Formats: sequence, structure tokens, C-alpha cells
Amino acid sequence: MNHPAKNLTLFALFLCLATVSMAQLKPKTAACPDLTVDILNGTINGQKSNTGGAEFKTVVPCSTGTEEDGPSAKCGGVIYYKDKDVSFYTQRKYFQIGPKFKGKMSLHVLGTPRNSLFKYLGNPKIKDALWDAYETQYGTLVLHFTVAGQAGRVCLIQMSTLGTDELSLCE
Repeated sequence: MNHPAKNLTLFALFLCLATVSMAQLKPKTAACPDLTVDILNGTINGQKSNTGGAEFKTVVPCSTGTEEDGPSAKCGGVIYYKDKDVSFYTQRKYFQIGPKFKGKMSLHVLGTPRNSLFKYLGNPKIKDALWDAYETQYGTLVLHFTVAGQAGRVCLIQMSTLGTDELSLCE
């Protein structure tokens, strides 16, 4: 005895279960805008390094980690964007852009030879074997190089609203 209504009900139930079993849970993540670094204005997505950490996180919400200000924090507060190779040292008021930076840059200096920066930045205020510090309208731009001397290429950028006398970088 085969009942068509029973078969149709079982078939409909099977379709419902098959549809539900293929569903995937997808977490809702904060939309992360592309990071835009403006070297000449010292900003990331329009924010300067003297912006508060909470305010910065509203503009760029997709951080990969944080270190809170406090006595146990080696470098003060830090907001990390490791997938984009960017860190924001909130207490020390500077941005750090690494060699694997993912985003847009107003003046592409990563990988640029040391001896070709004068036409864009002028003379550095302070020179070291492996870095140059430039005084800018917004504060200080520090460029680190792969090797000592003129043959080095920019491998790390630090931008701060503080002057060279006030700036304290985390080592």
C-alpha cells in the first residue's frame, strides 16, 4: 500500500532538511575600508596620530588586536592591523607602516631608494645609518632603511604629530 500523500509529505520534509543542512553560519564582521596613508599630511584614512584610539577605531573598525594603556603595556596602547601591516601607538602618538602594507599611499615610499627621497621630502632633520627623520608640517616622518648607506630602501614608515624632540618610538 503506497500512499501518494505520505510520499509527498516525506519528500517535502527531505527537501527542507537538505536545505537546512547546507546552510552555513557566516559571522557578521565590521566592514573594513581600504587604508589610505597620506605621507605628506601624516594621516591614515584622514586621521592623525594624535587622534584617540576609540575615535580611530570608529573610522577603521577592523583591528586584529589591541594592547591597552597601562603599567604592563611595554609601549603604551597599541591598535594592530596585522593583516595590513599597520600599527597605531595611541599613547606615543604615531603610526607604523610595515613593508607588507596593504592599502593605498599618497606618496609611495616603501621600497624607494634612500638617495631618491630628497625631491619629495627635502633633507632629513636627523640622519642615522639605518633611518632618517624628517620634520614635517604635522610633526615627524621617520623612514627606516634595509641597509646602511645610500643603497638602502625604505622598509618601515613611522608618522607622528610629535616633533623629533618629543617623539618616543617603541623598540
